[in-house]
Amino acid sequence: MSTSATVSSASVRWKSIAFPPEHGSWGFLLEPILLGLILAPSWGGLAVAVGVFGAFLARHPLKVAYSDRRKGKRYARTVVAERFALAYSILAAVGGVLALLLAGPEILLPALLAVPLGLAQFIGYSTNRGRELVPELAGSAALAATATSIAVAGGTAWDTALALWAILVARNIPSILYIRARLRLDRGKPFAQMPVLLAQIAGVLIPIVLVALGVAPVLAVVALAVLAARAIFGLSPYRRNVRVQIIGVLEMVYGFGTVLLALIGYTYNL
Repeated sequence: MSTSATVSSASVRWKSIAFPPEHGSWGFLLEPILLGLILAPSWGGLAVAVGVFGAFLARHPLKVAYSDRRKGKRYARTVVAERFALAYSILAAVGGVLALLLAGPEILLPALLAVPLGLAQFIGYSTNRGRELVPELAGSAALAATATSIAVAGGTAWDTALALWAILVARNIPSILYIRARLRLDRGKPFAQMPVLLAQIAGVLIPIVLVALGVAPVLAVVALAVLAARAIFGLSPYRRNVRVQIIGVLEMVYGFGTVLLALIGYTYNL
């Protein structure tokens, strides 16, 4: 049924299999890890980060191997993808087991809440629809739950830990909608501006509610307001047309800046 590889695995460009092609997804992975570990450092939290990191990396080689196997083929790249998928899966499993041993089963609750989101993203990704809006939104929201698990592992109260998830979702979803609209605008393609603007407003209202509940700092509102202002300006006639790579780098700067402001706010009660 399957055919053997006709090219040596040594000739395969392993970097294209080992790492996901979407560079922007790295920010959605690293931001919750940094937010959780710096705010509530613990060995259990570090183990959670390792497990999530392994699961994140396993996604792409699993897709490559699954795609080839579905065609009834087994190329040289299939072998490489299977090896990377196995290695990353072991890393994810080791991190998960250590996290359970060090922090207890309560860290699983955020993961269980994020499972439907993660499945939606993985199904879309494995069927070559990973760049569509729904899988992309679902994946970013699922990764944001990492901050909650890490914070809980470090002894943070549940209400504050869940607030971290909400802050990151308020950062991720409006940003994805903005970037998609900005790229279409720069390419001269039509886009719906109103949903993007409404998402920016919602992104600011969420931390305002969290501040009122006493589980988030005012600086979180400032951070999300900066992102909203960036989106409004970026879709205005006054924007500067820049390369896609520059937009991507700036988004990572905005993302890590949001994490930094949130950390300062939580640390100094600002």
